[in-house]
Amino acid sequence: MILNDLKAKGKWNYKDESARGMVRALFSDGSLCMILFRLSDFLNRYFVTRIFSAILVKANTFLCGAVIGRGASFDKNFVILHSVGVVINSRVKGGRDIVIESGVVIGEEKSKCPMLGSNIFIGSGAKIFGDITIGDNVTIGANAVVNKSIPSDVVVAGVPAAVVRHKSTGPKTDEC
Repeated sequence: MILNDLKAKGKWNYKDESARGMVRALFSDGSLCMILFRLSDFLNRYFVTRIFSAILVKANTFLCGAVIGRGASFDKNFVILHSVGVVINSRVKGGRDIVIESGVVIGEEKSKCPMLGSNIFIGSGAKIFGDITIGDNVTIGANAVVNKSIPSDVVVAGVPAAVVRHKSTGPKTDEC
């Protein structure tokens, strides 16, 4: 998973999926956070190594300024562009191809956490919380506050977040 994440970050940052792009991504901001999260996630699967998982969560907080709960899970191609201020609850589940900017909070409300689809970009400072579902192919604008479910193929922004544009999946139309 780590290699997939670095390849996705190389593609996102440098338009380069090659080994060169992956090495560049490895040394870019947020990559240590991604790696520590993946290692923590792996160690959390086995009872005997859970203490090491907890240590990696604390190391991620200390070294990267991010808090990602041990139970959080994301499919491959999980990219954190800038780790400072990222907070993700341990019960958050996400699909593949998720890109997160700095200051993003994905948390619980009344013991319920969001479920994220695939191909999602979350802008800097966005807050996502509660018993909601974010569809596939969604862009969440910077500083948006998402507290209601979001359908697929849209761009949302604002406080509270609202659909500002539908992404075109077919021929171009005049609809927003």
